[in-house]
Amino acid sequence: MPGITGMGNTFNLPNYTGQLITITPADTPLLSMAGGLTGGRPATQKDFEWQTSDLRDPEIPAVLEGANAPTAQARVRANITNTVQIFHKKVEVSYTKQAAVGQRDGLGSTETNPVGNEMNWQILQELKQLARDVNYTFINGVYAKPVNNDDARKTRGILQAIVSNHISALSDDQVPVAQYLSEAMVLDMMQLAWENGGLKESETATLICNGSIKRQLTKIFVTDKDYEESSRNVGGVNLQTIETDFGKVNIMLDRAMPKDTLAVLSVDVIAPRILYIPGKGFFFEEPLAKTGASDAVQLYGEIGLEYGHEKQHAKITDIKFDTVTAYSEPTPPPEGGGN
Repeated sequence: MPGITGMGNTFNLPNYTGQLITITPADTPLLSMAGGLTGGRPATQKDFEWQTSDLRDPEIPAVLEGANAPTAQARVRANITNTVQIFHKKVEVSYTKQAAVGQRDGLGSTETNPVGNEMNWQILQELKQLARDVNYTFINGVYAKPVNNDDARKTRGILQAIVSNHISALSDDQVPVAQYLSEAMVLDMMQLAWENGGLKESETATLICNGSIKRQLTKIFVTDKDYEESSRNVGGVNLQTIETDFGKVNIMLDRAMPKDTLAVLSVDVIAPRILYIPGKGFFFEEPLAKTGASDAVQLYGEIGLEYGHEKQHAKITDIKFDTVTAYSEPTPPPEGGGN
């Protein structure tokens, strides 16, 4: 069913009776898990940064007796930056629409309209949609840092951030063809993240995917390989887990993930960065000035993604996902044999 643009009134927001069923999923797994683990971290300016450091490769010393002190060494720190993105919506409902809760446009004559306060209900729906926008942006956002106010700030999502540990499922033939997921692909991806300092916390090591890739994972690790399967709650999100060569990892279904992409995330280093507006907070509702016979509010928040070092995560792209044959058991031959 379509939404509307502009003020809600008795003509474009009809009332019906009976149970009200929301058909659009409102879950935000990555946002919920990262926010649940950290509570969000404050930002004090539009652009924010965090630091990384590393250690030199291990070596076997060969030092002579009585040697002078060796040449001094020191490690250089590096910074990573991202930006908070503005999420801004408006809800406006006419006075008549707010009052006419008994008006019915459907067949119901004896049942009650379950929406007794149109304004509050519309605000709640927009808040749910804003949370979905943030979750989608944290995964798919493309970074933009404008030089003036002619363009909008955009936070870098986790998929764009992952550059080093990237595996493509396209074949190496002259004409690239997408391949179904394999156990080797998944473990190779996890090994890239592990070798670069990721997946240190088994509780927060998480495979994140859409439904088509989840079915392939189930077939690969549970149905075919009989890997141990269980579940646990991380950051308030209940997740399925499997035991792998790199420890127990979570599997997170997220509708915002592209259907041809699988990623493994070290969620312990991921956090929302929040710009709190003085006297208002974050994602606040604020009445707008009166301009007519309606009530209007704006919903506003600024938030960005902190993701640690991109090498602590990994991804596989271009996975084949038209998966009827990928999961189906082979068709048995007709009775009596035959080719």
